Amino acid sequence: MQVSPPPRPDRSHLATLATLAPYLWPHGDVGLRARVVAAMAFLVLAKATNVYVPMLYARAVDVLTPRQGVGATLAIPVALIIGYGLLRVATSAFGELRDAVFARTLQRAIRRVALETFRHLHALSLRFHLDRQTGGLSRAIERGTNGIDSVLRFMLFSVLPTLMEILLVTIILWSLFSITFAAVTFVTIGLYIAFTLLFTDWRVKFRRAMNETDQEANSKAIDSLLNYETVKYFSNEEHEARRFDESMQRYERAAVKSQVTLNFLNIGQAAIIAMGLAAVMLLAADGVVAGRMTVGDFVLVNTYLIQLYLPLNFLGFVYREMKQGMVDMEAMFRLLSLDREIADRPGAIALHPGPGEVRFEDVRFGYRPDRTILKGVSFTVPPGSKLAIVGPTGAGKSTISRLLFRFYDVQAGSITIDGHDIRDLKQDTLRGSVGIVPQDTVLFNDTIAYNIAYGRPGASQAEIEEAARHAQVHDFVLRLPDGYRTRVGERGLKLSGGEKQRVAIARTILKNPRILLLDEATSALDTRTEQEISAALRAVAANRTTLVIAHRLSTVVDADEILVLDDGHVVERGTHAALLDRQGLYAEMWRRQAELSEAEAAARASRAVENPALRPDPREGADLASGT
Repeated sequence: MQVSPPPRPDRSHLATLATLAPYLWPHGDVGLRARVVAAMAFLVLAKATNVYVPMLYARAVDVLTPRQGVGATLAIPVALIIGYGLLRVATSAFGELRDAVFARTLQRAIRRVALETFRHLHALSLRFHLDRQTGGLSRAIERGTNGIDSVLRFMLFSVLPTLMEILLVTIILWSLFSITFAAVTFVTIGLYIAFTLLFTDWRVKFRRAMNETDQEANSKAIDSLLNYETVKYFSNEEHEARRFDESMQRYERAAVKSQVTLNFLNIGQAAIIAMGLAAVMLLAADGVVAGRMTVGDFVLVNTYLIQLYLPLNFLGFVYREMKQGMVDMEAMFRLLSLDREIADRPGAIALHPGPGEVRFEDVRFGYRPDRTILKGVSFTVPPGSKLAIVGPTGAGKSTISRLLFRFYDVQAGSITIDGHDIRDLKQDTLRGSVGIVPQDTVLFNDTIAYNIAYGRPGASQAEIEEAARHAQVHDFVLRLPDGYRTRVGERGLKLSGGEKQRVAIARTILKNPRILLLDEATSALDTRTEQEISAALRAVAANRTTLVIAHRLSTVVDADEILVLDDGHVVERGTHAALLDRQGLYAEMWRRQAELSEAEAAARASRAVENPALRPDPREGADLASGT
């Protein structure tokens, strides 16, 4: 049994930010670094002007306050008020400029991290992807990039400016009045922050439960709708509705708890703010009565505290979002830290054009240490010849295709192409030289033209159509309302099995590989369609080194050599005629399949006689051709 590596210890938030830092301060990119510096400068200017605004407001109040024996001069308040307005505009402008300048740096960092993660996921082994849910991986990238956006925005444009403003206001109150004002302000804000963080940590379990039940309900809804036909087959609409409603009931309970605890959080925050304001205003009022402070000073203290508390109102939300963002970022960075099981060796060489000889020499391999699949398999496929591999289910036939593409590395022995061990070759050139038509053809949810051109992105329309002609699918495509622009649906579900196989053949023809691998390419098709596809495959295989992994022996009778695999060993080899004469495993498999084919043909003929409507319809793709 494969031993899983020990779980990686959770990193601190500082370590996660340190991983992100190089993307924000990219090496050699002077332009983006200058943007970071400019954004920080605008941030400081925005806070400096914001802190100075209440001072002008307080001075204007002092000037306008009637004083015994002194008349107010209108020119001075006008100047102060105009200055007050200009500073408020400047504060807003500096803040917007900060966001505008930093936007490119932020989005470039998100793009680079997402692209690096995406490339790394494609570089990881097939074993990794078989053990993971693809939807979960895409969500990890999506949440990770959103986490970068929220963490940076909140940290740089909310938390850091607020902390800077708190420090500046505390210093100003201390210098203008006394340490008592600064101490009361500092303690009030400290209590506010501590209460908010502790209460938010406590109520996060309700928010998490709400998210989990929401995801559960959403998953059940999607699963039910994707399996719409199955639901209808068994008349289980009400069963699905009950399952969905059970999840929604749990979501309802969690959402109510989340909202009620949020209300209590807001009440506690308001109480702390009110007590702090009252304490500072009492100190200021005492100073006014004693003549140590002016009415403008009274207004100044109140304005400063209100100005500080406004951004703190969102502290709970900001803290929660930043924590979640850190978790999502760490999940994405953890993907980036995964080692590649299959990687190019240092000094790996490119596979240059050559005759295309394939050789397996005493290959041994198992997906797990306790279960060996191939046990010393050896064979050679000369250039331009056709070798077929047959055998019972589980004999190891499809494993050979995965090893040839180097999705896994052999555990003993070697695989060579034109004398080069494939472990010494660059993977992209290796796979570029091998084309495959698999049993389960999966198409992209795009047009027929795109799916054919996937064999060689950038191919011209003429080249796409020429490949389609060789694959005997061109005439079918022309009958469709949208022709080559017809979308095939998710995983190609709008096409029949035979049509999908022809598109896959056209895609491989366009790739023009020197080595062709047919991995049970017709085993899922009916006999008539199999014969048509086999004809197209024979045309594709002409003059190419071809390996055919087959279940139906009728498709390999023309092979130059047939290998019979059983329990990981090559138990027989030879031509079709020679293997039949040997009266071994191959001959036994041939007899079974011949008897089964005769029985199926007789059953079809009997049904057709009894009911002419059951006769095969020669038309294919009726749903797409009719535009449905």
